[in-house]
Amino acid sequence: MKNATTVFYVSIAILAGLVSMGIMMPASLENVTSRAQGVITDSFGWYYLILVSLFVFVCFYLLVSPVGRIKLGKQEEKPEFSRPTWLAMLFSAGVGIGLMFYGTYEPISHYMISSPTGQEGTDQGIKDAMRFTFFHYGIHAWAIYGSVAMVLAYFTFRKGELSLISRTLRPLIGKHSDGAVGKAIDVIAVISTVMGVATSLGFGAMQINGGLTYLFDVPSTQTSQTIIILVVTVLFMISALTGLSKGIKILSNVNMGLSAVLLLIVFILGPTIFTLNLFTDTVGAYMQNFINMSFRIAPLNEEGRSWINGWTIFYWAWWIAWAPFVGVFIARVSKGRTIREFVVGVLLVPSLIGFIWFSTFGSAAIVTESSGLLSISSLAPEESLFGLLEGFPFGMMLSLLAILIIVTFFVTSADSGTFVLGMMTTNGSQNPSASIKATWGVFLSVTALALLYSGGLQALQNTMIIAALPFSVIMVLMVVSLLKSLKKEANELGFGQLRMDRMKTVDKKRKEEVKKAI
Repeated sequence: MKNATTVFYVSIAILAGLVSMGIMMPASLENVTSRAQGVITDSFGWYYLILVSLFVFVCFYLLVSPVGRIKLGKQEEKPEFSRPTWLAMLFSAGVGIGLMFYGTYEPISHYMISSPTGQEGTDQGIKDAMRFTFFHYGIHAWAIYGSVAMVLAYFTFRKGELSLISRTLRPLIGKHSDGAVGKAIDVIAVISTVMGVATSLGFGAMQINGGLTYLFDVPSTQTSQTIIILVVTVLFMISALTGLSKGIKILSNVNMGLSAVLLLIVFILGPTIFTLNLFTDTVGAYMQNFINMSFRIAPLNEEGRSWINGWTIFYWAWWIAWAPFVGVFIARVSKGRTIREFVVGVLLVPSLIGFIWFSTFGSAAIVTESSGLLSISSLAPEESLFGLLEGFPFGMMLSLLAILIIVTFFVTSADSGTFVLGMMTTNGSQNPSASIKATWGVFLSVTALALLYSGGLQALQNTMIIAALPFSVIMVLMVVSLLKSLKKEANELGFGQLRMDRMKTVDKKRKEEVKKAI
């Protein structure tokens, strides 16, 4: 295949082995992943919490630091995409399917099924449910994405390196980034990306199937999900072959527009005032408890620790596993923006949009549940959204719109995934060949099917946590490499001296004012 590298063939071979095992020995794969997941969450939960908190700290440091003025590209370069399109593209690729799948289910699950604080079914339980949902989809998640994306964009567009994970580590490992060590790093990134995207495709297929089951009694089976994945595969392959500036750009704007329509309808027809009040209260509680939630591991509470493993650790692993994919993609579309603008755009804006989304759908679900109109908590996770929409005027039309949005998010994520995997396995090419993208498109779909076949939702979650661990170490090295390079460039640009000169000027003015006062 044109421009295919050693990383491509090694990654394909490893993934083919895993997929074959999932198809031929599904029970064995589920058993192995379950045991590995248990060991990781029990032994490395503390590691994930500290690690992600450090990423948050680094991002905020760069936001206020003088190096925030440095561009992710040459100083004279302008951004390729408008700001609204840029935000739509990174948001669609980042958490689109997650919002649709968990937008209704997570708040109602925390409220009625398993509360993070043991307050199921109470007023305090409602507040806790929303606060922890914000926590999982807020600044921490986007700090993970933003860290990888910023490192890649900086080294690719400002330093002229190839758009590869391994090349960002050149300040630390030198020439080894070009050799076997570098290739091994890129293979880990590719496998993590495939597992992350395949997991989301699995969630998307399950929710589409759940909607069709709820609305039309279509059986919720592996056969149905296989057909859904095959149909959507054809759609995203068509989009992938049209290129970044056409397929992904158009789809990102379309699904953001459709999502906004659905959000506004639910907001207006739902408990509007309650939604606004709950949003305001929860944002305050989120900010007030930010540090406590960041490091909450519940060492003396077995039930609390189990909840953290199943939700927080799973989410941190999911975001880390997605980080190479979303990071490469966000870096690709962020060329020409300053580090400061990048941090604001990637951390704060998507977090706020997520808070609005969860407040709208979560509050509507909680009111529906509390009023006794429908027990949404008793529905399967993939059916909860459609159960909520059934109680609205034109419920069938809204559910069909929701299915369309899920399909477009599905296509956008897979489309972006084939593009990024193509880049990562063709030596950082900004425009990978159609044959490479098509190959990865097929592998993403087959991997998603293998995971679903070997254990459904639990197998997807297990695989996410396992795939994230090795890449998390690489992420630490990437951030250290970025800080080292930025420090060097700041000295070259005189940022440190500029700050000293300003301090001296301020001290001089103060002394003169004191003399005048005397």
